[in-house]
Amino acid sequence: MILSSCSSIDCPLSNHVYSIYKLAGDVPILRDTLTISTTRSEGTDSVYINLKVNVDSLLLPLSYQAAEDIWYFEIKTKSGTTTLDTVKIRKTNSPHFESIDCKPSFFHTITGVESTHHRIDSIIILTPNVTYDNTKPHFYIYFKDTDNSPIATY
Repeated sequence: MILSSCSSIDCPLSNHVYSIYKLAGDVPILRDTLTISTTRSEGTDSVYINLKVNVDSLLLPLSYQAAEDIWYFEIKTKSGTTTLDTVKIRKTNSPHFESIDCKPSFFHTITGVESTHHRIDSIIILTPNVTYDNTKPHFYIYFKDTDNSPIATY
């Protein structure tokens, strides 16, 4: 007697989850040039967003194992002034398994956020659970206005 089994493997095409930042307040679109980087666990720098203009939202990954992720937001105005803000995200990490045949992904619960305030006015947590659901922002980020960053009107 031969036994056979079938398995319906429905692994996600991408098992990455991203934190979503939505610009809010008086500067809903950042017209200055934005570069976002981080330092990896082995000590090397990694740029995730490079020289982006007209930003209204951001998608940034979260580390799988670290309890805190640190991002560096470098903003350069049209007149050449550069500011650097540091954003620290505290979180818990939980492995998530779709199937034994699939690679695990990591979901996160955001427990805190803090930043420097050179160009960033504030960041608030909207949705603390970071999963595959990318329909809701996790953070509202408020930037300070400058004379070189006209406020968008709707």
